[in-house]
Amino acid sequence: MNDEEASAGQGQRRDRIRERVIGEGFVRARDLAGEFGVSIMTIHRDLDTLQAQGWLRKVRGGATSLPSSVFHGNVSERMAAKSEIKQALAKAALDLVVPGQTIMVDESTTCLHLAQHLPERTPLTLITNFQPLITMHAGTPGITLIALGGEYFPAYEAFLGLYTAEGVAKVRADTLFMSTTAISRGRCYHQSQETVQVKRAMLQSASRRVLLVDHTKFRREGLYALTALTDFDLVIGDDRIPMAEQRAIRDAGAELKIVRTTST
Repeated sequence: MNDEEASAGQGQRRDRIRERVIGEGFVRARDLAGEFGVSIMTIHRDLDTLQAQGWLRKVRGGATSLPSSVFHGNVSERMAAKSEIKQALAKAALDLVVPGQTIMVDESTTCLHLAQHLPERTPLTLITNFQPLITMHAGTPGITLIALGGEYFPAYEAFLGLYTAEGVAKVRADTLFMSTTAISRGRCYHQSQETVQVKRAMLQSASRRVLLVDHTKFRREGLYALTALTDFDLVIGDDRIPMAEQRAIRDAGAELKIVRTTST
């Protein structure tokens, strides 16, 4: 078998592993090794790659597609999670959008809720790397869409990495709306280096930076540091963020707006 054939076989195996994990919720590495006739170490390398791409989460003995504190599932799962709170945050953020502005929106599902309301504030120029948002507003009257390209990451349904970050550096936005995976000790974190690369470029390319976060982000962990909360001009959060966290944010010098929710 030549290198090209080996690479194709590897890709097909990883596609099948991904489908198995998503379909069954959990698979054992030992079972996968037997099914594909490869070593356990080969399966672990496959799982490492699929985890880095955001498709699954490695756990003891195998892999799972179930969300956790550091793995958040696919876009549809993320949209459904805490949707009532995300909608409340989105409505608060919409008050900051002024017709005629250029706004930048990242690949977060919290900001996707905001994007659903953007036709209420046209005319606007919208810059984004998030495929669902691009699809949503391609052809929307009154919205000039600038889609950021680069390497496409199917698990995140977004364009991420170096080429996307370089594209961000070529534009300028009045306001950036962004979310993050986790917040710890006054800093934002994310699980993907490619995502952090793009988000940092976005922070540099916007005159005003707004962070939208729900209370669950304060219970999560992230691998890669993104930026400090004080680098945002405004943090919008829900009223279930612990009071100690609210005080810490304000004591650090960040402006915090708390949104009331009806969630219990």
